[in-house]
Amino acid sequence: MWNPKARLFVKGRKNTLQQIKKIALDDQQPVLWMHCASLGEFEQGRPVIERFKKNNASYKVVLTFFSPSGYEIRKNYQGADYVFYLPFDSKKNAKLFIDAIHPRIVLWVKYDYWFYYLNALKKRNIPTLLISGIFRPDQSFFKWYGRLHRYMLGCFTHLFVQTEDSQKLLHSIGISNQVTLTGDTRFDRVVEISEQFDSIPSVEKFCTNEKVIVAGSTWREDEEELDHYANAHPHIKFIIAPHEIDEIHLKDIENLFHESIRFSVLDRMMVDGRWPMTLTNGHRTANNDKPVPHVLIIDNIGMLSRLYKYATIAYVGGGFGDDGVHNVLEAAVYSKPVVFGPVIEKYFEAIELVESGGGIVIDSALEAEGVFNRLFASDEEYRFCCRASGDYVHAKTGASQKIIQFIQENLLFTS
Repeated sequence: MWNPKARLFVKGRKNTLQQIKKIALDDQQPVLWMHCASLGEFEQGRPVIERFKKNNASYKVVLTFFSPSGYEIRKNYQGADYVFYLPFDSKKNAKLFIDAIHPRIVLWVKYDYWFYYLNALKKRNIPTLLISGIFRPDQSFFKWYGRLHRYMLGCFTHLFVQTEDSQKLLHSIGISNQVTLTGDTRFDRVVEISEQFDSIPSVEKFCTNEKVIVAGSTWREDEEELDHYANAHPHIKFIIAPHEIDEIHLKDIENLFHESIRFSVLDRMMVDGRWPMTLTNGHRTANNDKPVPHVLIIDNIGMLSRLYKYATIAYVGGGFGDDGVHNVLEAAVYSKPVVFGPVIEKYFEAIELVESGGGIVIDSALEAEGVFNRLFASDEEYRFCCRASGDYVHAKTGASQKIIQFIQENLLFTS
């Protein structure tokens, strides 16, 4: 009752089965179904869907999500003909759903394995591909008690994995002929986003030509590592894009970061012509004698991948929490030094970014201060980090095209 996400999770599924029953697809209508756990997985699957649709315009696309954070943001995605919550996993629901959409090809992004759905797809011999899969030795698939989980992997027609270690783990349990190492489709997606960059006028005006630290996908732990530096360096602009934007968290951020302003307020001021700061002889002064806000708090979802473009230095959150760092590629694609906390062991791209020289791990607020000051002071080190970040991302592209080529040659029987 008190959790907004949980309410959406339950409420969103109430009429899903009724909506699915109304789908007007006949048996001759070819359908591609892609399932994603949440928004991040959608971004991984998106370049594959869009390339597929470009080559196969006659196909309808059905997109499903498990999580509200994916569905609520992408329920109007124009690249899909139907977008649904995935009905809860049961034998009945799996039959009803697959009967309704009768997919010709299924794409399962990264994980979120559901027994009844996968089992039904296998029994009907519907080609089911895992894309951008990644595996670790501590997962149930590789344990003595993981028979059911191994069975689910066997339901896939083919598995496209991100890393060589994942490929080796699958080989160790007898899954080898249907595994291909392609890399991560996220590299393709972030490059697409950077190439289609659409400016944000109010953010652009806020940044002017000053030094900017963009901190994205932050949690409370990240914000507590950054607030002292931001408050002690008012000549440096900060943009904070928190992972959660509920009112309580936004107020906490405002308490931590002095002289801050929310994006919604700043944007409205720009529209109304009441910009909260002016430039006089190259120096910032406040309108109406109010303190000059140098910290911008983003209070919406969906803007982060563009915000990193404005960064002098990017900070990616999550690295001080149990789950680990968020998507470092969104920042690295713009050739920025990327700083993050120490919890990165589950994220090969963060590890490799550090190894390339484009990523920097910090363990404390004191270390963050040292890294920021060093990068701002040393033009040589800064340029090296920028070049290393951009080169790393662009060298890893191509996974989506490999998957499309497999589909065209093996499932659609075209060259």
